[in-house]
Amino acid sequence: MYKKTDKLSEEAKIIREEVFVKEQGFLDEFDEIDEIAKHLVFYADGKPAATCRYYRGKEAGEYVAGRIAVRQEFRGRNLGQHIMEIIEENVRKDGGKSITLSAQKRVQGFYEKSGFKAYGEPYLDEHCEHIHMIKILK
Repeated sequence: MYKKTDKLSEEAKIIREEVFVKEQGFLDEFDEIDEIAKHLVFYADGKPAATCRYYRGKEAGEYVAGRIAVRQEFRGRNLGQHIMEIIEENVRKDGGKSITLSAQKRVQGFYEKSGFKAYGEPYLDEHCEHIHMIKILK
């Protein structure tokens, strides 16, 4: 089960703080994109377990996915794969033709399993190596 909102919910904020700030050490977690994005919170065992956001990109038909986070206690349950399927489903409903994202290099393989392809050169976002990825929806 998941909940979709137009605003960053307290549940999504808590998950992102837990995963990206406390666990991974990112400092600039929240930004102006939170104001324009759709936010999803996923539940497991009746608790908020994961979150993500997506929004329209600059190109026609492009959507951008990001801030995909699964709380540590809920990892290993294929929630990440489920999140990617739900993002794609929502983007298709909105008429999207592609999804781009900025993946942490260490989890590039996870996104490749969901049909994403890397492009460009790796780059640093704060202290962490990232790579741009895209999936063309058919």
